[in-house]
Amino acid sequence: MFTIGLTGGIGAGKSALADLLVDRGAVLIDADAVAREVVAPGGPAYQAMLDRFGPGILADDGTIDRPSVAEMVFKDPPALADLNAITHPAIGIEMLERRNALEGTGSVVVLAIPLLKAAHRETVGLDAVVVVDCPVEVALQRLVDQRGMARADAEARIAAQISRDERVAEADYVVDNSSTLEHLAGEVDRLWDWVAARRAEHRASPA
Repeated sequence: MFTIGLTGGIGAGKSALADLLVDRGAVLIDADAVAREVVAPGGPAYQAMLDRFGPGILADDGTIDRPSVAEMVFKDPPALADLNAITHPAIGIEMLERRNALEGTGSVVVLAIPLLKAAHRETVGLDAVVVVDCPVEVALQRLVDQRGMARADAEARIAAQISRDERVAEADYVVDNSSTLEHLAGEVDRLWDWVAARRAEHRASPA
């Protein structure tokens, strides 16, 4: 098994890159998808969310209205810290269990982690960190055009993240996604070749 940590800023194109890697045979474990699962009714973080934020966060069907919660905590650092303290451990445990279940399969496993940190290399057992990157203005325009965000909201969300330089500094490989999907596909072809070479080195290295 070869485990990749995939990250990038909001609007950089993590999902598009992940989809292209899956097309090439990778197995995806997506932190955003796991985050939705752990706060679903019956999930490990559901009751703790209600205890902290109250029943007002529930939609009519009893599920947690995640966009409303995000809006609530975005400008409230203590509330954001509480949200992270509730959800991040549950997300981490689930992602690690899914990764461990693939041990011995020989798969390329991609862990898509928006808030990937240097510590993840050790805690999740990453063999490589891949960052998908684009200029801030490109990411901003995508958020406005593709997600329908107000420009001021998109700018605030980008500003709240770590800088491009900080993110890229942690990378073993940087994928440029500043252009079209066709351009990204070519970038992924090169990335896949790089992964194959790294896997060969990984197999050849002493245990």
